[in-house]
Amino acid sequence: MSAIPPDPAGRRAIVTGASSGIGKAIAERLLDDGWSVVGVSRSEPAIAHPRFHAVPLDLAAEDATAAALLELPPALALVHAAGLLRVGRIGEQNPADGALMWRTHVDAAVRLVERLLPAMPDGGRIVLIGSRVAGGAAGRAQYAASKAALVGLARSWAIELAPRGITVNVVAPGATDTAMLSDPARAGVTPKLPPIGRFVRPEEVAALTAFLLSDMAASITGQQITICGGASL
Repeated sequence: MSAIPPDPAGRRAIVTGASSGIGKAIAERLLDDGWSVVGVSRSEPAIAHPRFHAVPLDLAAEDATAAALLELPPALALVHAAGLLRVGRIGEQNPADGALMWRTHVDAAVRLVERLLPAMPDGGRIVLIGSRVAGGAAGRAQYAASKAALVGLARSWAIELAPRGITVNVVAPGATDTAMLSDPARAGVTPKLPPIGRFVRPEEVAALTAFLLSDMAASITGQQITICGGASL
């Protein structure tokens, strides 16, 4: 891993899943807002910016994750956006798929918080990217379970960290216009168009995340905020 440049402004964010989809949109939005961003992802993000530094890492690989996390610098904010979807109805569910999603969504969140929190200043921010599916969806039980677990983590951490002014929230998008919509791994589980007549845009999820990282969101903590174009109505 190459040396991560200093952050003189004290506004560094760690963003996982920064190479594509929602994670990439969040990283780009935060850069536009003046943050320094360390993007953690399996593949190299197509982001060229003087305040962006890429860290190649597969968060599902536990041994590699443990070593790489030691190299991450202190940060004011953590956004855990890395994710994947595997589907399967009862009788078709693959335990290996469930374990992979759990490691990527839940175990990685715990590892990141345990590593970064000791050096995170008071007033820091943690945002976990969940899913509207956390409430349950046919054919996506294992995915839903891993995303629902993020809500339990966020609310528990929020209680512990409130005295330090560190907020912890979950942003839960509905079907979002990313490559995941056409992933062959979700064959048989077609996303439904929400009432607004289009899918959620990654930039909209990024905008909400950026607000939760702002000073004006200091009193919002322990919440799951759904952005779904009316699909949950």
